Amino acid sequence: QVQLVESGGGLVQAGGSLRLSCAASGSIFRVLAMGWYRQAPGKQRDLVASITSGGSTNYADSVKGRFTISRDNDKTTVYLQMNSLKAEDTAVYYCNAVRRPFDWGQGTQVTVSS
Repeated sequence: QVQLVESGGGLVQAGGSLRLSCAASGSIFRVLAMGWYRQAPGKQRDLVASITSGGSTNYADSVKGRFTISRDNDKTTVYLQMNSLKAEDTAVYYCNAVRRPFDWGQGTQVTVSS
């Protein structure tokens, strides 16, 4: 089982930036495609960005060009750089494996004020 700990969220004004981090336990991290998900109040949890073990990335249309996902396999950490933030990006952000998610961490709250 892999444990996931997200951090880096906060309150930011529209147009601002945040960098989220997700520390994962376990060497299996290195072979997993990982993703960042978000869940706004009253909505389902959606995948917004993903990265394969080899570094190929994919983004939801809503964040394309503004968010960048990356990973450091030595540190077993995945990052999400979020720029040009909008009010609609407000949500709790989680990381997890893409194909077979592990138990979800507590997430990190991102609040964007307009």
